Amino acid sequence: MIEVKNLTKRFHDFTALEDVSCSIGSGCIYGMVGSNGAGKSTFLRALTGVYQPDAGKILIDGQPVWDNPAVKRRIAYVPDELYFLAGANLNRMERMYQSLYPDFDKNRFEKLCGHLQLPRNKSLGQFSKGMRRQAATILALSCRPDYLFFDETFDGLDPVMRSFVKKLICEDVLERGASAIITSHSLRELEDICDQLALLHKGGLVLESDIENLKTSQFKIQIAFREDYDKSKFDDIQISHYEKSGSVANLIVSGEREDIVQKLRAMDPILLDVLPLSLEEVFTYEMETLGYTFQIDDLIEEENRHAES
Repeated sequence: MIEVKNLTKRFHDFTALEDVSCSIGSGCIYGMVGSNGAGKSTFLRALTGVYQPDAGKILIDGQPVWDNPAVKRRIAYVPDELYFLAGANLNRMERMYQSLYPDFDKNRFEKLCGHLQLPRNKSLGQFSKGMRRQAATILALSCRPDYLFFDETFDGLDPVMRSFVKKLICEDVLERGASAIITSHSLRELEDICDQLALLHKGGLVLESDIENLKTSQFKIQIAFREDYDKSKFDDIQISHYEKSGSVANLIVSGEREDIVQKLRAMDPILLDVLPLSLEEVFTYEMETLGYTFQIDDLIEEENRHAES
């Protein structure tokens, strides 16, 4: 288990993380979203022991990470800005990882290199961005670590390769009980793989939830009545968002779906539709409730920019 307690990290006069606390259990895929500068990379570097916290604690299975080689050997980290030895090829990097990780699985490494058809004798400096990320991911997964940390994992990968990498991560979590933390600017990338999702904004963890709870605890209602009405008509229903256009109102509702639908039907509406929410919509309305509407808009804009580039 990973326990982060009141984590704070500063750089000169800039606070990258402030009072961040969370717990991540074994066999869990934990997604963290946030725009550039939100603190995602700093969070992972602190978890891997690259950065020493200025305040707070980071414990992995009860042990501190900072200056603890025994814990670090159980972690594999693929950063956003990849690093390889100068002039190294995959064979040389394999030997380095074998010397650092006692559980390095040579057979798995060779199998994955063959599957992805990555040239093992070619300098990694001559690889494309996507190939370099594939190489780093292969090396990390071949370490057979208990904890896998990926920063912007899918950046530079084509759709087929993204699906393959997701499959590999899920296999490690399901078969070995490993834990994975994946950061991304994209809600869509994490929706189909993560068990838990957190939103980091300006160095603070402003929202954290189980994905299934996020999706099932809220739903959208489209409703209309013959007579004029306003939001007060629904005072006994928990509404996080209300918008009316003409006679049709859109409600974002929390609670037991069947009970709420029954109440609404008893009002004799001329239109009543119950619609699912996308994860993007859920985050938007959750953040509205917390007063962070501007941030989720920035995140979606950034996601669209990455999709266009």
